[in-house]
Amino acid sequence: MAKVLFIVSGATYWVLKDGTRHATGYWAEEFANPYKILTDAGHEVVVATPNGVTPTVDMMSLRPEMVGGNDSALELEAIIRSAEVLRRPLQLSDVRLEDYDAVYLPGGHGPMADLAWDADAGRLLTRQLASGKPLFIVCHGPAAMLATRIHGESPFKGYHITCFTDEEEDGVGLASRVPWLLETDVKAKVGVNFSRGPVWEPYMVEDRNLVTGQNPASAAVLGNRMLEILK
Repeated sequence: MAKVLFIVSGATYWVLKDGTRHATGYWAEEFANPYKILTDAGHEVVVATPNGVTPTVDMMSLRPEMVGGNDSALELEAIIRSAEVLRRPLQLSDVRLEDYDAVYLPGGHGPMADLAWDADAGRLLTRQLASGKPLFIVCHGPAAMLATRIHGESPFKGYHITCFTDEEEDGVGLASRVPWLLETDVKAKVGVNFSRGPVWEPYMVEDRNLVTGQNPASAAVLGNRMLEILK
């Protein structure tokens, strides 16, 4: 069986343009769905965060109206509650990539607040990309690509990717309030070849060993693709 590293944000808030703190963390279904898909198949998941802090779920991602109903919300909550790995994460600085068969990075607005500036996250993503082993990143997770830049150049330059779109950010009412927009900045500052699907619909892009997903609905698609690759 395979061993998969989940690099998860440790942020609990994101400071908006006006200085207010927007409560955040990782997005429930982006952790829970791939976690369940992999562990149900017998694979092992290990969580790592900046400084080894216990990651916080964005409570908005557990609201029934955000996940298609009360039953879905309760199921996500149950998966997260049962995931002991969330309560004993490694520090990103202690991770040995050679111990893992794949790396996965879920989103939520958390990565916009910490992983985008985290040198350890940048180093791990750079090494995983170069290794040729699978690297899966979803929704706001590609914010961590900004941390891979050295003298303004990222190894992700020219890769075909997707991520949470500026239109979707506008749809959740944050586009005008946030200090930066993910789609805009990964195109301008990382130099990726960006594509997208319809808002809120699953959309996945695969380029060599890098697989990215657009939004929360894409997380299960990435989880199933990970399962295919790891078999």
